[in-house]
Amino acid sequence: MALAGVRVIELAGLAPAPFCGMILADFGAKVIRVDRTKVPTSLDTQARGKRSVAINLKTTEGIALLRKLCIKSDVVLEPYRKGVMEKLDLGPHELLKENPRLIYARLTGYGQSGSYATVAGHDINYTAMSGLLSRLGRSGEKPYAPLNLLADFGGGGLTCALGIVLALLERTKSGKGQIIDASMVEGAAYMGSFLWKSRSIGLWNRSRGENMLDSGAPFYDTYQTSDGQFMAVGAIEPQFYKQLLKGLELDAGELPSQMSFDDWPELRRIFTERFASKSQAEWSEIFDGTDACVTPVLSFDQVSSHPHNRERGSFIKDSSGEESPRPAPVLSRTPAEPCLTSDPVTGEHTAEVLQEYGFTSPQINQMLSAGVIECNAVKAKL
Repeated sequence: MALAGVRVIELAGLAPAPFCGMILADFGAKVIRVDRTKVPTSLDTQARGKRSVAINLKTTEGIALLRKLCIKSDVVLEPYRKGVMEKLDLGPHELLKENPRLIYARLTGYGQSGSYATVAGHDINYTAMSGLLSRLGRSGEKPYAPLNLLADFGGGGLTCALGIVLALLERTKSGKGQIIDASMVEGAAYMGSFLWKSRSIGLWNRSRGENMLDSGAPFYDTYQTSDGQFMAVGAIEPQFYKQLLKGLELDAGELPSQMSFDDWPELRRIFTERFASKSQAEWSEIFDGTDACVTPVLSFDQVSSHPHNRERGSFIKDSSGEESPRPAPVLSRTPAEPCLTSDPVTGEHTAEVLQEYGFTSPQINQMLSAGVIECNAVKAKL
């Protein structure tokens, strides 16, 4: 795979960093998640393809052990607030002195500088600070956060993974590692570059929820069907809008102009009534194969069985039958080969990984007896 041979130390965290680590693992990196000891279960739901080492970082021996693992790896993925790793003498400047090729990725909400650098927050806060949240929501309603996707996963985990891959590429030329300062605020804002760059052409002149792409336009919205399901409509261009009206059996000559803003409420009323007259399956049959840009809003239970997704194998099942999206994008020569075995138990691979990093069995047993590490390999096999 594309990242084969790359060794990653992922310090256990929530949501964004685990997603970043999973991306790297899916595309071939050897990702080792460093968990705390005496933790019954891991909260990492994105542990696919990773291995777990449990280290007691409240001991000097544990800190020294983590240092050795980091120094002998290609990437360190760190999700803590600013200053936490420095207190352990495991900050990037210390580690890069010992391994100049190390790529040290710091994934935080507000970044490593600025007055908010040490402040707590979550996706909704970072999205708000990025400016994006102010543009999300229906007309006349308060701003609406779309799950925790924008900052945590798009602006956070995915953007950080891009930074790591870019740094790995640059290292092939310079032979040097570097520090990645991945701010979820800035990552989310960068994802929204289109909104910033398209303001000058009038796409966002109207209030929230009253523009073409933010639920203001009746031809870019969702509509409920007779069976309580929904259809998504994105018929922006005139030729696509014409196909939409044809499928709905509406005469353009009897309707207001598509781009007449004042008439959008009336158009929405007409579309709402028409979509409510048939089931999702009936509308899907009508619009499939056309350029009306009308598709069913699929639930998690429906998505893998849709013909298009099924033909592409867009969703996969692990050994327990749990379904999830296939890694994307698809590479022609070195595609991702996601691990389909069960997620690692905390400390499941401690001994195995330490042996790979050069520790002997007596050394491992000594650390185990001293409470520096935790091994749960036997438990994992029961």
